[in-house]
Amino acid sequence: VQLQACGGGLVQAGGSLRLSCAASGRTPSYIVMGWFRQAPGKERESVAVVSWNGANTYYVDSVKGRFTISRDNAKNTVYLQMNSLKPEDTAVYYCAAGGRFSALEQSYDYWGQGTEVTVSS
Repeated sequence: VQLQACGGGLVQAGGSLRLSCAASGRTPSYIVMGWFRQAPGKERESVAVVSWNGANTYYVDSVKGRFTISRDNAKNTVYLQMNSLKPEDTAVYYCAAGGRFSALEQSYDYWGQGTEVTVSS
């Protein structure tokens, strides 16, 4: 499975961005998809997770109500809609795929290359 993330960029506080992550290769339809981020000088953290059918989602507390994770299995793509962005959302965002619904990095076997999001104040 190869993951290609895109959609990052520079945005002012309060703005929006939508990240996309396309999976290619032998992608099982039951695969769990997640978004993680790593801010400068900080450890990578889980941002959002979506189950294989989209029925279950997880969000870290700091993004609840602002970010929405979704997926289109016909396109093998997962999205992260980010609204009301804050400077503290600045980070490199990574998509990941795994077989277990989890916010833990070790549950994910495949990782994208990362896309940078910068939110200016």
